[in-house]
Amino acid sequence: MQVDKTPLDGVLLITPPTIFEDFRGQYVETYNRELYNEAGITVDFIQDDISNSSRHVLRGVHGDAATWKLVSCLHGSLYLMVVNNDPASAQYRQWTSFTLSEKNRQQVLVPPKFGNGHLVLSEQAIFHYKQTTTYCRDGQFTIMWNDPAYGMWWPVSNPILSRRDLGLG
Repeated sequence: MQVDKTPLDGVLLITPPTIFEDFRGQYVETYNRELYNEAGITVDFIQDDISNSSRHVLRGVHGDAATWKLVSCLHGSLYLMVVNNDPASAQYRQWTSFTLSEKNRQQVLVPPKFGNGHLVLSEQAIFHYKQTTTYCRDGQFTIMWNDPAYGMWWPVSNPILSRRDLGLG
């Protein structure tokens, strides 16, 4: 397993090991608590979620004050945005982005007080995330994808957005 630091403190890029590969395909271990603990990732994940979306759907940017997330793309490809939303941090409103896909199998560890959102680049994509708390929309914050205070860059000018991500509730 390869773990790389990113420009944002606490955000890690993880490449899980390929356990086995032959003419039939691959077997990849996407999470092993012991390996993650050895790498210093000692958070306790209690819920897994999956979203399935079409090209140009943009979900997020969402987060909360308590939840760690481990996110990946199981099918297709997506552009992942991670944003520091902690006003007490020297990196407040800074962001970084990644392209996650079924081919690179990379994961991103997203700390509490950070938001994450993703844009689907392929025809379809399946987004997977593990989290350390159960989902509770009431405790979440939403950062508009095009909020000029954050200056995020997305590879799309007119994404498909939910009412929530349009700022309508």
